[in-house]
Amino acid sequence: MHQYEGNAMRALAMYGTLASIGSLVLTALVAAPAGSAESAESAVSPETRGTAAAAHRAAATGIAFGACPKSEGLPGHIKCGTVRVPLDYADPGGRQISLTVSRARATGKPDARQGALVYNPGGPGASSMFFPMAGVLPEWKRLAAAYDLVGYAPRGVGRSARLSCQKPEEFVKAPSDAPTHPSYAYKQERIAQAQAYADGCARKAGSALRHYTSLNNARDLDVLRAALGEKKLTFMGASYGTYFGALYATLFPSHVRRMVFDSAVNPDPEQIWYRNNLDQSLAFEGRWRDFRTWIAKHDKTYHLGTTPDEVLASYEKVRAGLARKPAGGKVGPGQLHSALLSAGYYDDYWAMRATALSEYLKGNPKPLIDQASPKPEAMRDDENSKAVYTAVECNDAPWPTEWWVWDRDNSLLAARAPFETWDNAWMNLPCAYWSAPRQQPLDVGTEPGELPPTLILAAERDAATPYPGALELQRRLAGSVLVTERDAGAHGIGGGANKCVNGHLETYLLTGRTPVRRAQCAPHREPNPVSLDKRAVAKEPAPAV
Repeated sequence: MHQYEGNAMRALAMYGTLASIGSLVLTALVAAPAGSAESAESAVSPETRGTAAAAHRAAATGIAFGACPKSEGLPGHIKCGTVRVPLDYADPGGRQISLTVSRARATGKPDARQGALVYNPGGPGASSMFFPMAGVLPEWKRLAAAYDLVGYAPRGVGRSARLSCQKPEEFVKAPSDAPTHPSYAYKQERIAQAQAYADGCARKAGSALRHYTSLNNARDLDVLRAALGEKKLTFMGASYGTYFGALYATLFPSHVRRMVFDSAVNPDPEQIWYRNNLDQSLAFEGRWRDFRTWIAKHDKTYHLGTTPDEVLASYEKVRAGLARKPAGGKVGPGQLHSALLSAGYYDDYWAMRATALSEYLKGNPKPLIDQASPKPEAMRDDENSKAVYTAVECNDAPWPTEWWVWDRDNSLLAARAPFETWDNAWMNLPCAYWSAPRQQPLDVGTEPGELPPTLILAAERDAATPYPGALELQRRLAGSVLVTERDAGAHGIGGGANKCVNGHLETYLLTGRTPVRRAQCAPHREPNPVSLDKRAVAKEPAPAV
């Protein structure tokens, strides 16, 4: 599951004023209703008892907010602090790690304040330290008046006990190839790389490696809730954030006040994570065609073809040209693919990516070089994010350990969905050679009346978290409500371009009211084509990790 953050991150980066930014208590658990998931687990799980102890300690300590380090690049009205959590919740008195936290106080009248709204943008491996900046955006101003906006870096991310698996300069090697139907020799090369990467994670993290898991991310969230002084949690998670949010709702339903799941991961234990990645690769093929269809509609601007197949032929010309001579010495087929993958996540990339393809074929490679070249200043954070992503997904669940299974499944899938299949396989292949213990995924779910109403947001054609995942999550969380953006495929839709979706989100977070069970919104407008002949391409936001 590739690591791209939700819409709040993109919305911040797209605004010119922010374009320069680089990047509760023990008794609440003990008194859980008889028969609930949390009371059952508290009777048998040392980790749950450890979470209660850590939350009790955090509630007493709180968070000492002060000026943020310059490295965070946050404006002065946002304050930062840390919360300490156990590395191992089965040993809450043992080694502690510090998670970094950011907060912007609610801007409205004190008597209208509703507490803290905690946000996670996904990953695994993404930070939401930027999130309090969302309060300046029109879509978030009413929420910023009612809530303290709280972001944080999950365990392993950034300054939160940073995890690393290799030297950052080794992580980004360019130019690189990205064959859609790799040869035997190429496969053997990638197997060796995956084995070396898994070994590097084990060597650099040591015995701590096993503790980077989704379950621990959910437990950390409860300690953060307590440290913020909140008896109940108001939380919004996007993409992967929906998965450990669902784990939180399963483990601690009585601690939930309001919870938004934006672009939901399929939480079925049989899907975590190997099958979810196969489904994701298949869904990206449809989204890749959506993008080409849009380009074809605007052939007068881009001159890449009047049908999706003609656009595909133009793309293949660009790939072949980059294979012969990488653009700027840095952009080969691998970098081209990564740049176009972001267009599968967010259609506000479509115009700039189409322009880059068009200009390259006209003899001007500069837009493609600008958009697809690796960014040295992001190299360290990108390596860190990949390390956390790999550790969490490999630790969370069993993976096939025999290469022939990966080869069979991905070869069959690539015949139907060549665009993303093998790239996704290579990203996850270290899990086949992982040395840390694998967990069995928790069976996400709540009984009627156990959890307050929760809100699920999903786009029908989302490729990163395919729509069936939202249906499965709603089936498992009793009383949840699903808002669907029809015939649209953006990933992370809350606070984005669709006013209907934003209306449901704002009403729920401000009042707790939801539609009866399901609601539908018409799709947001397609992007307008942009040509270098007419106006300069806007500065592009960095893809989320």
